[in-house]
Amino acid sequence: MPASGSARPTIDPELVGFGTVVRRFREANGLKQDELAQLVNVARSYISHVECGRTKCRRDFAERLDGMLNTNGEIAEAWDDLLEQIKQVRYPTHFVAFPKAEASADQLRVYETHLVYGLFQTEAYARVLLVDDEPIATRMKRQELLTRKPPPLISVVLEESILYREVGSGKVMCEQLEHLIKLSLREGIFIQIAKTGHYRNAKASFHIATQPDRSEIAYVVKATGGEITRDPSELSKVSTVMHTLTAQSLNTHDSRELIRKVIRERWS
Repeated sequence: MPASGSARPTIDPELVGFGTVVRRFREANGLKQDELAQLVNVARSYISHVECGRTKCRRDFAERLDGMLNTNGEIAEAWDDLLEQIKQVRYPTHFVAFPKAEASADQLRVYETHLVYGLFQTEAYARVLLVDDEPIATRMKRQELLTRKPPPLISVVLEESILYREVGSGKVMCEQLEHLIKLSLREGIFIQIAKTGHYRNAKASFHIATQPDRSEIAYVVKATGGEITRDPSELSKVSTVMHTLTAQSLNTHDSRELIRKVIRERWS
């Protein structure tokens, strides 16, 4: 046990997503960290540090992993994406690592207080928020996750005010809310509306990505932008809030009916 007040090991959030890709392919090949380390001739601790985001490997090492794990170049591609993210801001700095964790997750739990969840946004809605073509294209690419085979299980709670907050125009809002209804009818997608009110400890938006090995990473919105965490105590707090929200929000059927009502009365 570390002494009270001792510093936690530094984990670079920009590397966590890449490490998640490496871990996913290692586990898909049925290998433990020490077994992979032997195959690529490095220490087990090096594999651990790469997967946890504590170190940035060289591209030739990513290529060696591709060859050993039969990934058709996907790890090297993830390394190239990482380098691109470092060189140019495709996501806000505080968010840069989370899309990788999101892409490899088999379960996503989300609470949104002000805007429609990014994976559920129409292009027209996103264009009002992001303006420039590159971030819009990046957001649309993220949405390919919804058609992945198998897709992740997605549970989203949206505050009621989101349905009434005009983004762009009435036409944009009508299209966006109709899109939410269509998504909510898909297997494995659960959309609930939290009626306006007080929900204990629900102070800000957050996303929780659960990996196939049941490890989790959370993105929590802060006043300065956001924070990515793997800290068990923080994950426990946001999970508890999510349980409260899903229990006290409208069920999926009633949520759809409310969205339809808002379309008729506000945006049609």
